[in-house]
Amino acid sequence: MSTTRLAPGGTVAAPAADVSPQRLTGRLKVVLGVLLVAQFMLAVDFSILNVALPKIGDDLGFSLTNLQWIATAFALCAAGFTLFFGRIGDLVGRKRIFLGSLGLLALASLVGGLAPNPETLIIARVVQGLATAAATPAGLALLTTSFPEGPLRQKALGLNGALMSAGFTAGAVLGGVLTDLLSWRWAFFINVPVALAVLLVAPAVIAESRPAERPKVDLPGALTVTLGLLGIVYGLTQAGEHGWTHPVALTGLLVGAALLVVFYLIERGSAQPLVPVHVLKKPTVAWGNVLGMLAFVTETSLVYLLTVYLQKTLGFSALAAGISFGVLGLGTVAGGMLAPKAIARTSTRTVLVGGGLMQAVFTAVLLFLGDTSASMGLLLPATFLGGVGNMLVIVGFMVTATTGLPDHEQGLATGLASMSQQVGITMGTPIMSTIVTATTAGAVSAGAILHGVTVAIAANAALVLLGVLIAVVFLRTRRSASHA
Repeated sequence: MSTTRLAPGGTVAAPAADVSPQRLTGRLKVVLGVLLVAQFMLAVDFSILNVALPKIGDDLGFSLTNLQWIATAFALCAAGFTLFFGRIGDLVGRKRIFLGSLGLLALASLVGGLAPNPETLIIARVVQGLATAAATPAGLALLTTSFPEGPLRQKALGLNGALMSAGFTAGAVLGGVLTDLLSWRWAFFINVPVALAVLLVAPAVIAESRPAERPKVDLPGALTVTLGLLGIVYGLTQAGEHGWTHPVALTGLLVGAALLVVFYLIERGSAQPLVPVHVLKKPTVAWGNVLGMLAFVTETSLVYLLTVYLQKTLGFSALAAGISFGVLGLGTVAGGMLAPKAIARTSTRTVLVGGGLMQAVFTAVLLFLGDTSASMGLLLPATFLGGVGNMLVIVGFMVTATTGLPDHEQGLATGLASMSQQVGITMGTPIMSTIVTATTAGAVSAGAILHGVTVAIAANAALVLLGVLIAVVFLRTRRSASHA
């Protein structure tokens, strides 16, 4: 059996090619299980409160205008601080950041569940978002540094991607069940025992991972990229709420974009940049993250579109609509298990292209949805197979964006990947909501809603095809041992 080498300073070094483990050992299975449980919980948090928002508003006295801040406060912090915390994990230790952020998440979830007023709940959501921004890239970096490049890492990333995507879908189902059967407060409380269980097991089985020398933190870069991402995400959430021409939305997007340009200029001249420019110039990193963002934009926004369709056109309850997405969740799990095998037999680029084409075809099938429940016979298999294709793309993106970088830059790579994921989740719904609103022109009949959703589904499929084109043109990878 092979052994894992520790580099100076505690960094987990990839085993030499001739001694790399070819299968999961007992310890690696425990490491994988702990990290996957944590990532699944973090993914669930993105959607578990969506169904519960009206009930929370009634119980705590949120105004209709302020209700959206329950989701916005979380999204702002989860996406805005991901890259910063990913790099901090590189500097002070991914394990330390991972465990600390999970403890913070458990505390914030407990406070949120006990919240007596809107102010306390919003503070809890802000802290949950910050904890997610720290835990997600740290957990993913621990995953990539615990498993060497090749089949084992691809298998680990496949399972991770499947559970993350399934977690987003499961959150909608779980939120509806908990709210209907118990209380919306349990959508917060459920995090506490899961986080505590991970905290009990993880310290004993996960090795610390950090560089031997600790460089200085690039404060100007950290400030500009964080504020830039906050501006972009805030602008996107306001666009979803008020439209893309709303002054606040436009201001947020423009200021955010300007700050990201400033960030790039700072990084070019920095001796110890937060994000080395040579990393951003790697095609696998740059285009891999674009593909990842498109993958999350399209599938999460498709869930939104089909939720509108199921409730407004077919008259389903929120709970019934949520349960309908269980089939999509099964598709993502199947895709996550299939992806590593497909990558091993072909190449990452082939899987990205094939998965994208599969997702595009079965998204386009949804253009034939009608206004009767008979359409469920079309919707369910199409979402299952589309979910398989989407997960092939997500795993391909994760492998592409984290391959070919040394261990001391894995926190950066996974921070970028996590940022792409979270910004993609945030972008999708405003984009598709704007298309539906513009198409329906204020009409609320079942037929008008169906028409608006259909037009948005066509745009969604077009975005998937754009990702396929990017993979074909810009990811001219050669087949190798890692198929990166």
